[in-house]
Amino acid sequence: MTMIELRYRMNFTTPAFLGNAEQAGQWRAPPIKALLRQWWRVVYANDFPSASMTGLRDAEGRLFGHAWLDSDRDEQGQTVSARRSRIRLRLSKWDHGTLPSARWNSLATVPHPEVRQPVAADLYLGYGPVILPRGQRAPTLKSSAAIQAGEGALLSIALPAEEAPRIVRVLALADRFGTVGGRSRNGWGSVSLVAEGSSPPLSEASPELPTLAWMDAIGFEWPQAIGTDQRGPLVWQGNAETDWKPVMRRLAEIKVSLRTQFRFPHERPDGQVHARHWLSYPITSHKALAWDRSGLRLPNSLRFKVRAEADGRLRGVVFHMPCLPPPAFRPDRNAIEGVWRKVHAHLDADTRLTRAPT
Repeated sequence: MTMIELRYRMNFTTPAFLGNAEQAGQWRAPPIKALLRQWWRVVYANDFPSASMTGLRDAEGRLFGHAWLDSDRDEQGQTVSARRSRIRLRLSKWDHGTLPSARWNSLATVPHPEVRQPVAADLYLGYGPVILPRGQRAPTLKSSAAIQAGEGALLSIALPAEEAPRIVRVLALADRFGTVGGRSRNGWGSVSLVAEGSSPPLSEASPELPTLAWMDAIGFEWPQAIGTDQRGPLVWQGNAETDWKPVMRRLAEIKVSLRTQFRFPHERPDGQVHARHWLSYPITSHKALAWDRSGLRLPNSLRFKVRAEADGRLRGVVFHMPCLPPPAFRPDRNAIEGVWRKVHAHLDADTRLTRAPT
């Protein structure tokens, strides 16, 4: 097996919450490998649209390593109980983040129709890593440091030569849509990747966008493509800015507006499942009792990214990777389809956004 090395300069366009064992921000390879696996699944599903979940898990385990595959065999046909990853990552540094809580400057506030006071955009999009200490007015970091926007490191990837074309496509998608770390679906930890040396430029890779009609995508329990409707891919973008802060504030405004369009029938929680619950769960002030008793968590399939333009400016991107909630939620497909139709129409009508060119 011939091994080759790909090298890319990785930069963050927004602060990243990559916690180590002490929950302090630090450059680490595991979340970056998770990013590669996430977009590898999308590329694999695009290459093999008829593949089953079992087939995907088998292929992923043989490439990225496993300790659980029953179907893996060695050259002699013997069962392989565990396999090391054939993809190995190395970072040029393992430094701690340079953005301590003492230097965290809270973002401007955004109005929220369901609370009395405007909400700080960083607290709204980053709740968890970003906290509001008791008795204080401004949010700050929960842990000791985050990786600052603009920080970068050299990412080296050793891999089998035959896997390189697909991994380059994975990296190109990660550059266009990828985020890592805590609250990354809200745009934190947005990454930018630029080829170093003889590694293939990702701008030239420009893979065809892996898309699937969103009504079909909802038939799957995992996100395997960017959804499309009659207007094209469900990807929206905002105006370009010179700094990440106004971009994130605008994304916070967009998220507030698209969520609060789904009003709860009662001011106090009634324990029932309502339309807004299908966007993501939990919702602190309106628990669905059946889901809460089972400890269920539903991540939002609508994602944010802050993307670097060729001229260095930054642009907020909103994209939808639809999928059906797991069976434990007892998903109501009609209700879910109605929610996402309304979200798509809301984003199309938002004057801060336009459909992104593909």
